[in-house]
Amino acid sequence: MKPLNSLTRSVLAAVCFASVSLVTAADEIQVAVASNFTEPMQEIAAAFEKETGHKAQLSFGATGKFYSQIKNGAPFEVFLSADDTTPTILEKEGQAVIDSHFTYATGKLVLWSAKAGVVNDKGEVLKHGQFSHLAIANPATAPYGAAAVEVLKKLDLLNAIQPKFVQGENITQTYQFVSTGNAELGFVALSQVYKDGKIISGSAWQVTPSLYEPLHQDAVLLGKGSGKPAALALLKYLKSDAAKQIIRRYGYDT
Repeated sequence: MKPLNSLTRSVLAAVCFASVSLVTAADEIQVAVASNFTEPMQEIAAAFEKETGHKAQLSFGATGKFYSQIKNGAPFEVFLSADDTTPTILEKEGQAVIDSHFTYATGKLVLWSAKAGVVNDKGEVLKHGQFSHLAIANPATAPYGAAAVEVLKKLDLLNAIQPKFVQGENITQTYQFVSTGNAELGFVALSQVYKDGKIISGSAWQVTPSLYEPLHQDAVLLGKGSGKPAALALLKYLKSDAAKQIIRRYGYDT
């Protein structure tokens, strides 16, 4: 076999170094994501991996439950909350990097039925009361559930409708109650029933924004992700035009 000359050896070494660098540069991170942001985050994670090589392992659930899990040592490195208070609390408690939180989306609440014609564009079905069950997310752990209770209080309907509540552990389970017909209607995230400028199915009332506090949703770098390039890259990507386009397609403001 003919020995390799010095130029060939140098080229091969450079190729091997570049290959190793690409492999070692790509990383995997654990990301806790509020349930309402499931579909857009799945799209964002796929685009993020394609662009950077980093893989985001996504876990979806209620914000309040994630808060408890993070406090108890869960291995999450980035947290996408359904509110703007929980990330701030985590920073103050030493569970997240100080001043790393920012608003990645502002959500919207919608009263939705899987059937056409049940909910009109003013939500008058709530006043008529011609339904047996109304689904909401647990207001103690899910900001969208707390917003739903706030709406009913302002409409002076909470006491009348509360006995009809079917309570979901998070906004995903709440949506499932309505989509399967276990509840005729429910308060869900607009992003769950909306895409590309329209309601996908059923009938809905986009709740008047003045009836509930703005649902500013903040992302934060958790302590376990501190200094990890992939975690920092994901937070940066959430601020990009590409991510914002996906977010807006699901009815969020950015």
